[in-house]
Amino acid sequence: MTSFVRTITVARGVFAPGHLGELTQYLPFELVDDVLARSRAVQGRLRLLPSRVGVYFVLALAVFPAVGYLGVWGKLVAGLGPLAPVRPCEKALRDLRRRIGAAPLKMLFETVAGPIAQPRTPGVCYRKWRTVAFDGCSSLRAPDQPRVRAWLGKILNAGYGPEGYPHLRLMALCETGTRGLLGAVFGPTNKGETHYARRLLPLLNDTMLLLADRAFAGNDFLIDTADTGAQLLVRLNSRRRPTVFTALPDGSFLTQLQDRTFRIINVDITATCDDGTRISDHYMLITTLLDHRTDPAERLARLYHERWEVESAFLALRHTLLTGRVLRSCDACGLEQELWAWLTVHQVLRRAMCDAAESRPGTDPDRASFTIALQAAADQIVDACGITGDDSDGGGIARAVLAGLLPARRPRISARKVKCPMSRYGTTQNETRPLSSHSFNRLDITVLAATEQPTALPPSPANTDRRSHVFRLLVAADPGQDWTPRQIADALKIDHIRSLSAQMGQWITQKFLIRSGHGRYRLHPQWVKTPQPPAGSRDSTAAIPA
Repeated sequence: MTSFVRTITVARGVFAPGHLGELTQYLPFELVDDVLARSRAVQGRLRLLPSRVGVYFVLALAVFPAVGYLGVWGKLVAGLGPLAPVRPCEKALRDLRRRIGAAPLKMLFETVAGPIAQPRTPGVCYRKWRTVAFDGCSSLRAPDQPRVRAWLGKILNAGYGPEGYPHLRLMALCETGTRGLLGAVFGPTNKGETHYARRLLPLLNDTMLLLADRAFAGNDFLIDTADTGAQLLVRLNSRRRPTVFTALPDGSFLTQLQDRTFRIINVDITATCDDGTRISDHYMLITTLLDHRTDPAERLARLYHERWEVESAFLALRHTLLTGRVLRSCDACGLEQELWAWLTVHQVLRRAMCDAAESRPGTDPDRASFTIALQAAADQIVDACGITGDDSDGGGIARAVLAGLLPARRPRISARKVKCPMSRYGTTQNETRPLSSHSFNRLDITVLAATEQPTALPPSPANTDRRSHVFRLLVAADPGQDWTPRQIADALKIDHIRSLSAQMGQWITQKFLIRSGHGRYRLHPQWVKTPQPPAGSRDSTAAIPA
């Protein structure tokens, strides 16, 4: 038999349950008291549930999303022994959340958000710029309650009515080297990603290099991003044909958008899988790095792959931390409070992981496991360990992360697809990449010269193109008439209306149709007087005006 005594250090009296285990070192008592004072959320009278305890309780709810109020409270006081206060009821904890509000949690996140790693940490910087990335996530689900629907509404699916749950759109600016968050905003999904991304532009500065996908490639957004002083590397839609002003020796060329000079890089990328399969794709990139000598085109094309690190950040947020569950709050204020707490916990976990990786020189933060760090942090909360850093068994998160470092990432390729698509007509139907993950052993990047820019795909025969049939139908009836997908499907004897609805949504972006009302479409004015149908399949752009 062995007996041992463990010493823990916690706050005194009724403040004792206010902790987050070892993560309290990143969210100390003084910081929480300060944000409560600045947001005027300090309790008027000191009773059994002070406001500081309430902040840590809301943060603990984000660590244990599958546990109810009393269960989370039990985990906060499990390691306190005789110091644990009287257990409150659920209503008292619910009232505590309402009394605090969302402002202290938002202020707390804004305090801890920002770059995490040192500039010399592997994988954090490209030359002298810290690489960051924009991206959005619209798969967060909120409870189907009247007060939530009044704020978020519901996504409407053509022919199938509204979604089962209201959805939130989360937009984050992420440090790709550590997947830490520099900032985040969220709101209803009826506003696009660029609307939310503009609110994060003030966080960019001249020490950063922004990586972004085609959703952020609009001219105005590119100009506004470049005005922040940050460098950028953004993928363009392959349909665009920028004007060639100056051809550079490495195959890239300079162009201008609103009197600002940018550099265009066209590359063909071919991956050779272990089984001999060759997968090819074409990328068009736009960048503010104009010197081909210091920033060769092929090097920038390889760097763009770092943009996908923001997807790993959303994976940790959505599936590891939240475990894919519906958010628990049933009103707008509670949802805001819950989301800010959720983002704060993610950020301090990333800081703890980065500190652990940097304690072992040469270790890439990519190798730190978010799942291991989360489990270790949850155990520290239950045991009330490492709250002030003075405990003998402190540093449990770092030890767990370093003991379970992931192997170096192997190069893999797979198709991008929606797991539960609303329509079988989608991007995966013509996807050339394998549906399951495959390792590849070779990546060939060919930079296309300015005189070798890719041409539009050859148009399909007009008599077999669905868009041509729809064009003839709309012109023959009345070019100014409104049509529903059901009416068009009945007239053309199309069985799969969901497939047609998805195509019509793409035709709006191609300026073939316009949406005249809810579920109603009309021929775009530029085709009203066109004597011939627009040639080309849904992938062809030969007939679309520049």
